[in-house]
Amino acid sequence: MSPAPTSGAAAFESYLGVRHRLPGAAPGAGFGRAADLGEIAGPFDVVLFDAYGVLNVGETPILGAAARIQALRQAGKRVMVVSNSAGYPKRAMLARYDRLGFDFAANEVVTSREALLARLGHEPARRWGLMLGPAYGLSEFEGIEARLLCDRAADYDWAEGFLLVGSDGWSAARQGRLRDALRRRPRPVLVGNPDIVAPREAGLSLEPGHFAHALADAGLAEPEFFGKPFPAIFGLALDRLEPRPDPRRVLMVGDTLHTDILGARAMGFASALVTDHGALAGEDVVRAIDRSGIVPDWVIPHI
Repeated sequence: MSPAPTSGAAAFESYLGVRHRLPGAAPGAGFGRAADLGEIAGPFDVVLFDAYGVLNVGETPILGAAARIQALRQAGKRVMVVSNSAGYPKRAMLARYDRLGFDFAANEVVTSREALLARLGHEPARRWGLMLGPAYGLSEFEGIEARLLCDRAADYDWAEGFLLVGSDGWSAARQGRLRDALRRRPRPVLVGNPDIVAPREAGLSLEPGHFAHALADAGLAEPEFFGKPFPAIFGLALDRLEPRPDPRRVLMVGDTLHTDILGARAMGFASALVTDHGALAGEDVVRAIDRSGIVPDWVIPHI
């Protein structure tokens, strides 16, 4: 398995290494700079937010983020969170935002977990092994035949497909069991969180995307991803808006070039890259944009 990234710079290198598995999009010609989101939000009807690194870092809200959301609503904007945080059921996500001082309604939060669940509704019946922390059990996955993947080798052989949803508690030993199971018998791998890392108070956590790409790099799977930068999650968000907005009047605000900004460009949205708290905090942002070839419309320090 490729080395686990332990810094924003290392995570960026990891994303460069998997660019061929991500959506294609026009790179963009250049970007503007603004002091904050208030300077650029005027032309847009809908503002989509990433969460980690934009609204919060782990369990800590970013100063001023909740006030910005309220100001956008007062200006007549529709606001939504579009998050790759798939390891928790929707009720837990809403409780977290409430605890952090945000008042998002259920239909204003769209997650990669929901995009995965929507896809499973169209999948043939099969036994699924889940990479998912045990805190909430199989909540929201009751409609499929599934087991949590822990330390019983038999569960990996029992599964007819694998869902990589949340990495809490995942270990090198469990990744080894999954790798060995796929080597013995190839099976579908669906990934509910394409992120490689996520920012937390104590550093970066490894997310399901890291482990999925390791399987692909080893030639053991061709993972199918749900979440940013892939289109299904954005389609779910747009489906909740009536009337469905012109993509040119949608602004995606995020901290990661290869998920938030690339996903926005692939959908025809405008985009704003936030630099102070997330994936590129402390990094040379211009160099990152040049190396990735993914150009936001705006660069702002915070929202």
